Amino acid sequence: MAVRPAKELRSEVSVPVAIVGGGACGLVAALAAQDAGVQPLILERDAVPSGSTALSSGLIPAPGTRFQREFGVEDDPACFVADIMHKNDNGSDPAVTRRAAEEIGPTLEWLADNHGLPFELVTGFLYPGHSRMRMHALPSRNGRELIDRLATAVTEREIDLITEAHVVALFADSNGRVTGLTIRRPDGSRDNIGCDALVLACNGYGGNQDLVRRHIPQMADALYFGHPGNTGDAILWGQRLGAQLDDLSAYQGHGSVAHPQGILVTWALMMEGAFQVNLRGERFSNEHDGYSEQAERVLAQPEGTVWNIYDSRLHELGKQFDDYRQAIALGAIRRADDAESLIRQTQLPAETLARTIAEARELSLAGKTDNFGRTFTVETDLVPPYYAVRVTGALFHTQGGLAIDEEARVLRRAGGPLPNLFAAGGAARGVSGATVGGYLSGNGLLTAIGLGRIAGQSAATLRPVGARAGASEG
Repeated sequence: MAVRPAKELRSEVSVPVAIVGGGACGLVAALAAQDAGVQPLILERDAVPSGSTALSSGLIPAPGTRFQREFGVEDDPACFVADIMHKNDNGSDPAVTRRAAEEIGPTLEWLADNHGLPFELVTGFLYPGHSRMRMHALPSRNGRELIDRLATAVTEREIDLITEAHVVALFADSNGRVTGLTIRRPDGSRDNIGCDALVLACNGYGGNQDLVRRHIPQMADALYFGHPGNTGDAILWGQRLGAQLDDLSAYQGHGSVAHPQGILVTWALMMEGAFQVNLRGERFSNEHDGYSEQAERVLAQPEGTVWNIYDSRLHELGKQFDDYRQAIALGAIRRADDAESLIRQTQLPAETLARTIAEARELSLAGKTDNFGRTFTVETDLVPPYYAVRVTGALFHTQGGLAIDEEARVLRRAGGPLPNLFAAGGAARGVSGATVGGYLSGNGLLTAIGLGRIAGQSAATLRPVGARAGASEG
């Protein structure tokens, strides 16, 4: 991923704001830039907008929204920040964390009011680490719908989006000011485009095996459940431009991907009473710690797979989610009328599995805490018929990247921001700290959408080089 001298740029086309990446972050940044008064250009390497968001459940945490108030949920950014910082052990940048928490609620309401996205609050259970119900989603509970609706909003606003345009090089002067970029098309042809500001919304490096082995070697051989285009382009460009890189060891994992079908099985089941057993029929962790850190725990079990065990109440809960309905259609979900049938369905050791189920029931009925630190309640007691699905752990996306300030400006290693480079989403350092355990449910879309809007606004209001005092900043 080259960075070439600005003097080599030859281009007949120039735009005020160029955005690399047409996932949720890039699409939101474009809508925000246009609202700020400039016409941005989105460059997307795929044939259609997608990114990691399209592979997710599309759940976005946000505090203090009208969607929460409709259900009587009292929440505010300070409470959300406290939850984020508790989960990451105070490992994220406080200013950026606070800005993301403050921005995400108004951003969801802006997307609903100005661009027709019908967000609703996900009720009935808390995700790991959240002290309030604050997950928001579209009706399908599917990231593909989120991407499609954002892309429709971009189209309706007549924002230019070029697909099958892989950005392969940047042009920059000696001060680190980006003056343009090169796109490569599928037929091998190339075009140069000039820009006054550049937003990197091209996610992280989960699809770059060399970088994964270097920074998160424990996941080098794990299933990668992210977008293959997440090859660390932003990080590689940033290094060449002298940018600061932080928390490259951070990532979002998931301990519940149906195996071998490769479909996400919602962690809501775990939070409402389900548990995981390894191929010995034994529980091995506190499933309520979080689905991200559970990825490594699952992979450490025999054959790197485990079984989720739950009941018909949770089966019905799961059917709220499109991914879970797909898992049913593909035969990943097993139904068993009693413990004996469950043993036959899973082929787990009979005596051990029966004992594990009995112990979980005893804990639930007594409202006790187990040796792993998980508290069971009578309300979440599992009763036959049982359901089971075999799952593995996976790498979803990385959480480290370009260091940014609260205006989404990319920071230099030597201090201060680069002149006109902005980043958000997976391209930037997130709010999860430096470890997998610092990931709070929804952190990925929090920074993609909340900081994506900030990046678009900041890039749009940047004064171009040579602008006269009082001249338009567009």
